[in-house]
Amino acid sequence: MKKLLFGVFTLGTLIACNSNDSTETLTENTSIASRRSCPSEKLRAERLKSDPKLMAKYIANEEKANKFEQALKLGRINADGSVDIPVVVNVLYRTTSENVSDARIAEQIAVLNADFAGTNTDASKIPTEFSTIKAGDTKVRFHLIKTVRKATTKTSWSTNDAMKKSSTGGIDATSPASYFNLWIVGSMGGVLGYATFPESAGTAVDGVVIAAPYFGKTGATSPFNLGRTATHEVGHYLNLRHIWGDATCGSDLVSDTPTQTSENYGKPTYPLYNTCGGVKRSVMFMNYMDYVDDAAMFMFSAGQKARIQATVASSGPRAGLRVY
Repeated sequence: MKKLLFGVFTLGTLIACNSNDSTETLTENTSIASRRSCPSEKLRAERLKSDPKLMAKYIANEEKANKFEQALKLGRINADGSVDIPVVVNVLYRTTSENVSDARIAEQIAVLNADFAGTNTDASKIPTEFSTIKAGDTKVRFHLIKTVRKATTKTSWSTNDAMKKSSTGGIDATSPASYFNLWIVGSMGGVLGYATFPESAGTAVDGVVIAAPYFGKTGATSPFNLGRTATHEVGHYLNLRHIWGDATCGSDLVSDTPTQTSENYGKPTYPLYNTCGGVKRSVMFMNYMDYVDDAAMFMFSAGQKARIQATVASSGPRAGLRVY
């Protein structure tokens, strides 16, 4: 069982050990990503370290998620937990290619709906070993409310949330307590996207940022051209951690995702074995919360589904999405 306290310890370890992380570039640059990089956990750890109130919300959310998962197992609550999430897409563009079309935005929303419903066509690739613990339908849906567009002269962006504030050349969030805000920007260097977690619900910077080359499918840059960067980052937004817990043999606080040594890249071949704590395991590299290429990720687990449902439940930290 992956414990909450271990997760808090892991966050503390990440804060202490992330200064030499070469895979997550936090400065502004215009390079093209050669492999997946997501700084969401790192940015979260920094925020939690500097804000005790945010840390308190994080701990409370984890306790709620754990109670919800246990209640599901005991049959004490309705497992439906469905919610229709309203989406506001904020597009910041300098070039025509950065000004992603309405059709491409609709395409990305469709990918999110398929991936979170378990109806993605590549779900058929889920290994038999993991078929009994696949999430299937997480009961979360997404629909576009509006698109806000703004021209900019910026050639690159960093992860300092400048794109989320009109005062720094960005676009202010639309009612972030009630709407899921998604920003599309030009280059973020080696960063494909990043997200805030539920403890940031309702704040001015709450939401997901995706670099235009990795948004949607049509015209996106391979091997991140199937819309899975958004699926990964929305997973964070709905309280999912990286599957390896951002530590060697770390915990993602989900009981049914096998412990693994670290992130995986590219297109691994199944089965892929790791050894943690002296136990050799076949790992779930095809999980959306790993770092593999878009074509190699195609599932959430049942435990991850429980965390998602806890997050959007009427008592959850993102309950506001139900009352837009």
